[in-house]
Amino acid sequence: MVVPRYYEDLSILHDNTMPARAYYIPASQRRDDLAENRENSDRMQMLNGEWDFKYFESIYEVPDVFYEISYDTSGFEKISVPGVWQMAGYDSHQYTNIRYPFPFDPPYVPQDIPCGAYVHIFSYQKDEKAPKAFLNFEGVDSCFYVWLNGVYVGYSQVSHAVSEFDVTSLLQEEENQLAVLVLKWCDGSYLEDQDKFRMSGIFRDVYLLKRPERAVRDYRITTKMAEGNAAVKVDICFSEPVDTRVTIEDRYGAVAAEGRISEDGLLELSLSNPVLWNTENPYLYTIILAAENEVIVDHIGFRTIEIRENVIYFNGEKIKFRGVNRHDSDPETGFVIRAEQIKADLTLMKEHNFNAIRSSHYPNAPYFYQMCDKYGFLVIDEADIEAHGPFMLYRREDTDDNRFNRWNEMIADHPAWEQAILDRIQLMVQRDKNRPCIVMWSMGNESAYGCNFEKSLEWTKKFDPDRLTQYESARYRNYSVTYNYENLDLYSRMYPSLAEISEYLEKDGSKPFLLVEYCHSMGNGPGDFEDYFQMIHSDDRMCGGFVWEWCDHAVAHGKGENGKTVYYYGGDHGEAIHDGNFCMDGLVYPDRTPHTGLLEYKNVYRPVRVVSYDQNSGELTLHNYMDFDDLKDYAKISYEVTQDGLTVEKGNLPDVSAAPHGDGKTELKLQIPASGRIYLKLTYHLKKEVPLLKRDHVLGFDEIKLANKDGRNRRAVKWLEQESVFAGITVKETDTQIALQAEKFSYKLDKRTGLFTQIQFAGRDYLNHPMELNIWRAPTDNDRYLREEWKKAHYDQAYTRAYSVKTLQKKYGVQIMEHLAVVAPTVQKILDVEITWEIDGNGKISSIISAEKEEEFPELPRFGIRLFLDKKLENISYFGMGPKESYRDKHQGSSHGCYCSKVSQMHEDYIRPQENGSHYDCDYVEAGDTKFGIAAVSEQPFSFQASPYTQEELERAAHNYELEESDSTVFCMDYALNGIGSNSCGPAVLEQYRFDDTKFRFQFALVPFTYL
Repeated sequence: MVVPRYYEDLSILHDNTMPARAYYIPASQRRDDLAENRENSDRMQMLNGEWDFKYFESIYEVPDVFYEISYDTSGFEKISVPGVWQMAGYDSHQYTNIRYPFPFDPPYVPQDIPCGAYVHIFSYQKDEKAPKAFLNFEGVDSCFYVWLNGVYVGYSQVSHAVSEFDVTSLLQEEENQLAVLVLKWCDGSYLEDQDKFRMSGIFRDVYLLKRPERAVRDYRITTKMAEGNAAVKVDICFSEPVDTRVTIEDRYGAVAAEGRISEDGLLELSLSNPVLWNTENPYLYTIILAAENEVIVDHIGFRTIEIRENVIYFNGEKIKFRGVNRHDSDPETGFVIRAEQIKADLTLMKEHNFNAIRSSHYPNAPYFYQMCDKYGFLVIDEADIEAHGPFMLYRREDTDDNRFNRWNEMIADHPAWEQAILDRIQLMVQRDKNRPCIVMWSMGNESAYGCNFEKSLEWTKKFDPDRLTQYESARYRNYSVTYNYENLDLYSRMYPSLAEISEYLEKDGSKPFLLVEYCHSMGNGPGDFEDYFQMIHSDDRMCGGFVWEWCDHAVAHGKGENGKTVYYYGGDHGEAIHDGNFCMDGLVYPDRTPHTGLLEYKNVYRPVRVVSYDQNSGELTLHNYMDFDDLKDYAKISYEVTQDGLTVEKGNLPDVSAAPHGDGKTELKLQIPASGRIYLKLTYHLKKEVPLLKRDHVLGFDEIKLANKDGRNRRAVKWLEQESVFAGITVKETDTQIALQAEKFSYKLDKRTGLFTQIQFAGRDYLNHPMELNIWRAPTDNDRYLREEWKKAHYDQAYTRAYSVKTLQKKYGVQIMEHLAVVAPTVQKILDVEITWEIDGNGKISSIISAEKEEEFPELPRFGIRLFLDKKLENISYFGMGPKESYRDKHQGSSHGCYCSKVSQMHEDYIRPQENGSHYDCDYVEAGDTKFGIAAVSEQPFSFQASPYTQEELERAAHNYELEESDSTVFCMDYALNGIGSNSCGPAVLEQYRFDDTKFRFQFALVPFTYL
């Protein structure tokens, strides 16, 4: 097909499109319900629905005249608009992070560009009071040509921007034919290299707006605050001047200010003591622009954001962004996201204590921002720009410094791209300029720095000096050139270590520090929320951060044989260039089920924390982390005292007054039991009305360990100190085995490994396979770099080799003393180990394991024992941190208690299987069925894991639906595990969470029992 080659011409970005304007939906009369239900406007005609569609692998295969009214489309199929054609079975999905999926040869793209030809028949009735008609496309990937009734309308690109065409002269009464040719790639694709699935088509709404001849074409609302009063400036651009009444109403419909605008388009109004908009009270005023034949209803939020002495202030208060990065993503609809899907995301975010969103890495649908206004989120609006691919170009000297220093040369610092980059930023700013939720403009993501971004920042600050600007990639530039950063307000970083943050604050600190991405939430993780929280709140120049990211990105392919949804990630659709499961890095699964990382975030960012508690005097000090609400107005507090997990006292605290960012005190005197593990748990419940949240919603909790006379867990003590009986144990020994026989039990130990091969108690075999010393775990996504070192050390192939095993018969049992090693092929001895086993007449197996690691080896993934228990032992009860998984650096969302669960319920079903389901700081665990059980217990806190899968199976399977259950309940009792961290993209696990001990001692007992 022959069309103008605009798609490879940087001088033509749009053809016949209307100038960019603010987003609004007009109506013939006042409508206040158009933010989330805009189709209710009588001046908006939605063209969504089933369209005729044909996919072509090459643009040269497209019929030249498919857009003509006479063309026979009987060979076309039906496709949903909005939609992406990959989700409809055409072409193929592709996930790539940095690399372009085509050769780097800008502005050229592959000659055989895949295309989608769309044809849609619709009826149109002219409105005499609104005779003008404008065709709007809110999102098309990547570029498109439009014809109406066989006549060329125009061309546009920028996938996530609105393209508007005046089609008044082309529309016919009754039947009309709209034809659209969408190209998979264009020169703009070089600027749309975002870390996401690549999908194509008309993925946002298509509609007509019917407008009067004389109407408001664009408007801008700005506010200024001074001495408690607000000045509102309304600046209107008319298609033709028309007398327009401007009215501002408060939440209750009372008129707060009003006036008229005529030809000059300017009006200034003032309000006395307006209620300010903030995330805790998103108070909006309604503004009505009423002309003769049209009414536009919008909203105003009065707020200020500014930087003073390198600290961000919002409405005069220091503020922290509790933010998250969010892509448009759905496993069933791809990029197509409706208002109800957005609302579901925003509700979950509110429930988990977020107050800010970064629209990574493109502007969202325009009504997304209206919803953020309404529900109270601060937003970084980000331009549809990511030119990450040049970072990956071939260079003879391929060092990081070389790549970083030259990243900008091809696009960011090349004048040929100035118009394209500035256009994308202007389209964003012009469309969203009236949204109070937007407090910051982002120039894009990971595209390096240069003259084009300098000019874009200059234009943005000149046009909108009242909002902040950020661009993390500003640090990647040609170091031989001096660039201008005066229009960049923040110092932004992705995934810095805490040490790097400290260095900036100590040596520079000239701009507020923004963690634009941090705590990479891939798979089991992240494990460093609490540490970043402490850093963020240690210095006012730290303004907070945005977690990467909100949801796992995957494509759903129905249900597997085991009933699990089959999710595909990178490479699963046969694509050659892909980045695997790196798209599975969210706080929620694709269906929005929370990851345990989201629960961790929620409690780390709870709105109130205990500062101190004096259990003698009962004085309790709390800190309010809210920015605007007094604690007494926002939350009510309940408390519970537990003894070994059982509640012994509970109640409610009186209201505690604490100003935002301040402390408050109250008194809580308790009767503390003399024995047992005693914890005081304070739970914070929502008191006020907050959009999207229910009253009494749990905001978070604090847990305080209380001191008492004997702080040991009483049930653990029972297992450890049960009275021994006269042994009566027969010992039979061969070259390879020690057999222990008593009235209740029969045990066998392999002298070659020093470990038990049989634990038979009361006639029941507890082990399906021999016991193991265990130093391996199925690598997590956050182990991606450590995994290489661990594999190099052959930890995954390690096994136990005994040097000596000695048996000593004693009055109350048998003692077995061993010297052994943990070894692996091709490498030196990993661990030198001494074990003492003591078996008493009751069958209790007590153990002391002393281990010393060869210092050459890296930190261990874990150390403990692995038991392959009879699969019928599926009922787990334990005292430790739960109910969800917990680790040494990931347990803020868990609390101590006595928990019960089935083994199958303890598995966290990450889409790419990995280490999961461990529980930290435990005293005992019992695994049993209705008759038999075995307890694992220790005086020193330990971690455990009970799983239907082996660690080998978790490592083998690429997807959760591929997992095959073990024939055992796989039980791991661990002295320690290495931390979780966020090193899938973030820094290495913090030193204090690494399991790099070279000497350690693990003491525990295994106690088989019956319920009879």
